Amino acid sequence: MARIVVIGAGVLGTMHAHRAVAAGHEVVHLDRDAEARTASVRNFGLCWVSGRRPGEELRLALRARALWEEIGAEVPGVGFRPDGSMTVVQHPTEVEVLEAVVARDDAGVRGFELLEPPDVRRVNPALRGDYLAGLHCRTDAVVEPRHALPAIRAALERSGRYTFAGARTVVDVAAGSVTDHTGEVHRGDLVVVCTGAEAQGPLGALLEGAPLRRVRLQMCQTEPLGERLTTSLADGDSLRYYPCFDVPALGSLPPQPEVPARYRMQLLVSQRATGALTIGDTHEYDEPFAFDLDEAPYDHLRERLASILGRPVPPVVRRWAGVYSQCTDGGICHRAEPMTGVVVVTGPGGRGMTLSPAIAEQTFELHPI
Repeated sequence: MARIVVIGAGVLGTMHAHRAVAAGHEVVHLDRDAEARTASVRNFGLCWVSGRRPGEELRLALRARALWEEIGAEVPGVGFRPDGSMTVVQHPTEVEVLEAVVARDDAGVRGFELLEPPDVRRVNPALRGDYLAGLHCRTDAVVEPRHALPAIRAALERSGRYTFAGARTVVDVAAGSVTDHTGEVHRGDLVVVCTGAEAQGPLGALLEGAPLRRVRLQMCQTEPLGERLTTSLADGDSLRYYPCFDVPALGSLPPQPEVPARYRMQLLVSQRATGALTIGDTHEYDEPFAFDLDEAPYDHLRERLASILGRPVPPVVRRWAGVYSQCTDGGICHRAEPMTGVVVVTGPGGRGMTLSPAIAEQTFELHPI
């Protein structure tokens, strides 16, 4: 049994702690906050296999999907639901993109099926609006992002080999040891640093020169819809953002209208266990990021969703922004060993919730104890 120190209690750090405990190791888990507050809880909770790039990224997504299902069975508080997704399109060229995608060899392993409107409504009766087709993906799933991480930590604590130390700011990282702001030194055979979007201090220094950028997004949550969405939901603008849809027909898509183009938008919708809808999102890359929220993206998202549902969207009760770290070199994540016995893992971008179980598993394959 080895002793592992994990820094960062977001989904990537929590999954490294989970995989280490599952392998029989002892884990000390540190975070600057008493509870995760950043991108890992400010997201849709989607395990989004459908958008992943063919090849290694898709392989990791399918492995992560299987791990999420195992974790969901072990830890019901995660809220795992294998609901699948529906990507609904409203323009003829978007239909052409989907036709090309379902014709590829990997369509079967993704669980893809292109449906006409009556069959879309059969799968998801809540979608009673206007659209031309829907791409049903059976492998997509959803968890409850605000509840999943505390539920996993509680399960790890029951193992007797896991200790969580929240509200601890790391002031020094060395080979085999981490010092927090209280002066306590945490020693381990391996230190795994999952910094998220942290760019300052000793953790940020471990990323000097790394091919990373930070991305800000805006999202919101509504009152309960009053009926179940039997799948998560995406619109045709999502074809522009996910590498799975990079087919020749993509270049013939019409330009986005002014607001979604300016905010680099797509519509994604997941339904919480309460019936509320989480809706987004935008993409902003140029820092410094604004501290306030723009209303125009929310107006567009509500209008687009209403056109697909065929009914008004419930009132918005919460709005927020989040920031995540994204690789700029095309990598799935940034994984480096800045010093012996210290591994830094960050930068999966908007794929963190989807890929984190498999990324963590891969870390320990590449850096065995």
